[in-house]
Amino acid sequence: MTEDEARSWVREHFGVSRETAVERFGALLTAEAEHQNLIARSTLDTLWSRHLTDSAQLVPLADSAGTGVWLDVGSGAGLPGIVVALLTDRPVVLVEPRAKRVAFLRDAAEHVGATDRVTVIGSKVESYRPAQPVAVVSARAVAELSALMLSTVHCTDSSTVWLLPKGRSAQSEVDAARAKWQGQFHVEPSITQPDSGIVVATQIGAR
Repeated sequence: MTEDEARSWVREHFGVSRETAVERFGALLTAEAEHQNLIARSTLDTLWSRHLTDSAQLVPLADSAGTGVWLDVGSGAGLPGIVVALLTDRPVVLVEPRAKRVAFLRDAAEHVGATDRVTVIGSKVESYRPAQPVAVVSARAVAELSALMLSTVHCTDSSTVWLLPKGRSAQSEVDAARAKWQGQFHVEPSITQPDSGIVVATQIGAR
């Protein structure tokens, strides 16, 4: 997917005003790259396809989720969490343990006008206790699937939809996770990187 195609996908699915909001966030990411390694410098020229639209494609995959919080684990650069907040009306909780990135996420949420629905938690997800089970869990390049579920399952219930970009290892991680976790697993091909997969999981519980 080219940069123009990636931008067009967001515009077609979410409208011009939301595309503009995502563009504003992309400019923040690019500027912050001068100060900390939020994203690889080598990917700045492909910001839409590698990061912004790559995050945005998770939103339609959450259509079956109930109302409630979208929990983004290890948010780092705000991918996909900030993008999700700009493209939906859901409350989004970003959990990130690194102080410098927590500061960036809070500043970014304010800059893009999303503080009314974005909460940034400066801790590891193991320490986070939501008031009620979250509707959606996302995590991008955080941990192997089984380990990620172990650290996060206390925030969920059987109705939670898990959306986990896993690159080329998606199917092999699902196969390994099935030994420890029961539930419905599906690997959705990425629209931005055809050789990559997104793990979509529901009804998750330990075996």
